Amino acid sequence: MTQLVNLTSPEAYNYLQNQEAVLIDIRTTIEHLFVGHPVDAVHIPWSDGPQLTRNENFIAEVENLLRTKCPSLDPRQQSVVLLCRSGARTQSAGAALLEAGFVNVSHVADGFEGDKDANQHRGNING
Repeated sequence: MTQLVNLTSPEAYNYLQNQEAVLIDIRTTIEHLFVGHPVDAVHIPWSDGPQLTRNENFIAEVENLLRTKCPSLDPRQQSVVLLCRSGARTQSAGAALLEAGFVNVSHVADGFEGDKDANQHRGNING
C-alpha cells in the first residue's frame, strides 16, 4: 500500500499550484462555513454533526468528485490533498482512501489552523 504524504502548509500550497491535484477540506460543515476555508477547496466532511458521525459515503463522494473533475482518468490514480484543522483527521481519512485503492494521497500535516502555540492557541505558528 502507498503511504500518506505529509505536506507542510507552504508545501501543500506549492504542490497545488504546480500539480493537477484536488484540495479536499474534510472538516465538519460548521468548521468549513464559520472558520473559513481555502479558495477552491472542495468540502467533503470525514465526520460531521454534533456527534461527529463518520461520513460512511466519504470514499464514494471523493470518487464522484474526481470523476467529475477529470472523467478521463481513474479517480483512484488522481492526486488528492486533504485538509482538516490540525492534520489529525486527515491521517485517518487518508488511510481510508489508501486502503480503498487511492495511490496519490497527501495531507496538510499542520492543518488549516496550525499547531498550538505556548498558550494552546492555533493560527499563530503555521497552518
